[in-house]
Order: sequence, then structure tokens, then C-alpha cells
Amino acid sequence: MKKSFLVLVTVLVLSTLILSACAKATPAPTEAPAAAPAATEAPAAPAATEEPKPIGTADNPVIIALAPSATAEQLTVGGEAIATFMKEETGLEYKVIIPNSYTALVEAMASGNAHVGFMPTFAYLLAKQAGAADVKLVVVRNGSDFYGAQFVAHADMGFTVYFDPETNTNTADAETALAQFSGKRPCFTDPLSVSGYIIPGGLLKQYGVDYKTPASVQGHPQVIQAIYSGVDTSKEVPAGYICDFGVSYIDARTSDKVHADVMDKVVVIWRTDPIIPNDNISFSSAMPAEVGDKVKAGFLAMSDSEEGIEILKNAGYEIQGLKESEDSFYDAFRAALQASGLDITTMVK
Repeated sequence: MKKSFLVLVTVLVLSTLILSACAKATPAPTEAPAAAPAATEAPAAPAATEEPKPIGTADNPVIIALAPSATAEQLTVGGEAIATFMKEETGLEYKVIIPNSYTALVEAMASGNAHVGFMPTFAYLLAKQAGAADVKLVVVRNGSDFYGAQFVAHADMGFTVYFDPETNTNTADAETALAQFSGKRPCFTDPLSVSGYIIPGGLLKQYGVDYKTPASVQGHPQVIQAIYSGVDTSKEVPAGYICDFGVSYIDARTSDKVHADVMDKVVVIWRTDPIIPNDNISFSSAMPAEVGDKVKAGFLAMSDSEEGIEILKNAGYEIQGLKESEDSFYDAFRAALQASGLDITTMVK
């Protein structure tokens, strides 16, 4: 990624030229003295520099940026609920934005256009490398702060399933399971999504699977919907055809609250181990400590209440809890990325 996250600040220095006029000496009066010249008006005092508005007020709310990995409707409704809860809990004002990509999310944190970010793993690593974000809380799902990726397809597409849902295990190695995707079109999410592109794409490349040009559908729920609705076996060419298979986090199928048969129609072909650190809630590096403490306490209170957990689960991320964390949580994953030949230090200029 050849994006620059450095903000160039131009400081304009205004100079005022003060002109002084020298009056000639008044000659000695011969009759009545001349009237004294009008007093020169004193120069106006320089305007005081306007103090920056404190963060968390109506004029300068805490801006929360949500990762665009769920549907727009889920994020909009969920974001409003998060802002309402946080305002009641902390007394601060909040505004929620939804960047249109993970790259835009990182840039919002770097430019000061967001104070809090719900950040996927790789987006956070790039933001941290750019000095734009600091992790404060890590998401917990199913009792774990790590997760995996899965390859999915429509049950009618004819792929061999190498995942046993009864035992929750794979029945073949990755090379065997993924070979059948050669010459097929995948649905990927964002290029910075670890489970929606980086890990699955890396596995396909590692095992020499030459797939067709992928369809980018942005979010994980969108992958599931594309797979669910993209097949009509009554026709030679599937109606609404988007892709042959897709990738997502485990188990993104639960994001579909509409189709009762989604688990039957969208089948898991193969899964990775839970090797990916969960998403996090990060603060801008420019966040004042006092405000940051209040915001973090508000999120922890949200994760400790039934109402708050329902809000987090329904906001599109299936969050079941939050735990305090720090950047060292990602060290092992950084090392794994570097060992695979991907060095994030070269991706931030």
C-alpha cells in the first residue's frame, strides 16, 4: 500500500508593518498657539489566540470510526446505539462515522478525523506503524481473543467439503482442500482484512491455486450473502453469479439474521486455526489522556452490562466482550507476518 499517513501542517506567520509618520516641529507661535494635533489612537491589542475546544463537547464530539466490515444498516443502527450508551455512561458527546474502506479508517485515525477506531488487526498494525493509534481494548468472541478464517461455498456448487461441523475439525490438509478452487472466482473483502483476504489469499498462493479475478464485496456479511444468493442450479450459468467461493472470519454465517437456512446453504469447505488476533478498539495517539480514560471506562462498562453486550453484538461485529490490552499483544502476529515475507514497516511511507 502506497499511502502516506503523515499530515503536512503549514504554519502561516502573519507580519504587520507599522508605519510611523514624523511630524515637522511646530514653529513658535506669533499670535495664538496652534491647536494641538489630535492624539493618535492607540493600536488595538492583538486578538487572543482561540483556545482549542475540548474533545467530547457538542462542538467537538468524540468521533468513533467503525470498520466497514458489516452491512451499512448494521453499522448505522449499531453506531447510534453505541454513541447513545457512551454518552449516558461518560457524559461526553459522540459522533459515529463509517469510512468506506480499511485504508480510509487508518487515514481517519492518522489525520485526526477520528479519535476512536474499531480496528481490524492489519489496519491497526499499519496505524500503529504510522504513529496514529494505540490499542486500548481487544474484542472477545467465544471466550477467545483470537480467531480464524474460513473458506465457504454454496452447497449446490459441488465442492467437496473438508470440514466436519460435528467435530469442528478439518478432514484434510489445506493443500488438498483448496486445490479444488483452481480456476474459480473468489469473493474477498477488504485488501487489509486478515481473515477476508490476507491469510486466505496467502494460503491460495502458497499452494499454487490459480484463481480467477476476485470479486471484492467489502464486508464479511456481504460475502455470505453473495454465496447464499449467487446460485440457481436450474440454469446452466448460475443466476446472480458473483463468485464460486468466498472467505470470511469464523463464523460469519451468523451475521445473516434473515435466512433460517443459511447454515445449510452456505457450507464451510475448510478452516484455519484461530491464529489471528481479534479486532480492537484503538484511540488516536492525539487523544487527551483524561478523555481517553473516560472513554475506555465507558466501553468497559458497556461490555460488563447485558444491555451493552447486546448493543455490541448487534452492531455488526458479533462482539461478546472487551478486555484491556496493549500493543505487545500483537508482537507474535507481527513476527509471523514478517516470517512469511510480509513486512509492514515497508507499507507505511
